Amino acid sequence: MRVVCMRCGRERAGDELRCPRCGGPFTVIVDFQYREKVRENFPYIRRWISLGEGNTPLVEVEGVKFKLEFLNPTGSFKDRGSAVLISALAERGVKRISEDSSGNAGASIAAYGALAGMDVEIYVPETARGGKLRQIEAYGARVMRVSGSRDDVAKSAERSGAYYASHVWRPEFRDGIRTLAYELVRDLGKAPAEVYLPTSAGTLLLGVYAGFKHLLDSGVVDRMPTLVAVQTEQVRPLCAAAKGEEYKPPGKVTSIADALVSTNPPLLPEMAEVVRTHGDCVWVTDGEIERAWRWLARRGLLAEPSSAAALAGYWKRGGGEDSVVVLTGSGLKAL
Repeated sequence: MRVVCMRCGRERAGDELRCPRCGGPFTVIVDFQYREKVRENFPYIRRWISLGEGNTPLVEVEGVKFKLEFLNPTGSFKDRGSAVLISALAERGVKRISEDSSGNAGASIAAYGALAGMDVEIYVPETARGGKLRQIEAYGARVMRVSGSRDDVAKSAERSGAYYASHVWRPEFRDGIRTLAYELVRDLGKAPAEVYLPTSAGTLLLGVYAGFKHLLDSGVVDRMPTLVAVQTEQVRPLCAAAKGEEYKPPGKVTSIADALVSTNPPLLPEMAEVVRTHGDCVWVTDGEIERAWRWLARRGLLAEPSSAAALAGYWKRGGGEDSVVVLTGSGLKAL
């Protein structure tokens, strides 16, 4: 396996956060055949820091298939990435980490960091409130409030002096999301026709794409599913970039999909390439999200509104019976 820049192809020399040549993000290149024992597909991890993530249910309700990622240990799909990233950092002897997120990523990094015995600092906007923040604090992480923009929060985390365990920039985190694609093929016995993914910073989209690509390159599946990124009316930079539409982000995001807030994601060029080549992007309104959320809840699936956006996108695009809707985060966090 190699780690290379996603933009210029330069190989990573050590543990750089960004490519020194072009400033681009790094990615893990999987250059071997798929292995049925899932963990063997991550040969750079020798000792796993695990809370039992993955192997989430795939259920069918009224003809729609749902992957229940909100049943991961901390209540979101982010645990797949955290398990791999924190395991890799623990092997390197990292003891103190920082991350910028007041949401699911912050909670997940805090939990896995705690299991690894790390000192965890989660940097959040000074206005951050709610159940996810209390969840982060419950794991023993120190919450560092930062005034200013979301970019100011990220810069504070990176400059903290701790190892910056960014779920967006660290390639090991995105690499951990490959397991979701593996499970979908295992459970269905084939690649689904379409996969609907709530999309913000792009770690889910890019990670799932990498997993399906590995399976396709290995001859396990004979097609790449159509990966449908679902965004909100307020936060749709990917849909705009992929379709050549004009987009001006709001001064303040007020959508009920409070986990889909990346108005200028660092991985946007890579996300747009995946969507243009292997998928589609649709955006939905708050009204459509709320209708999908209520539909799910009345059928026993309590997901975050941000997760319900995926179902709203499925309805809007007219998804078929061979599609899978990924429900990424637990609705208990929003109560």
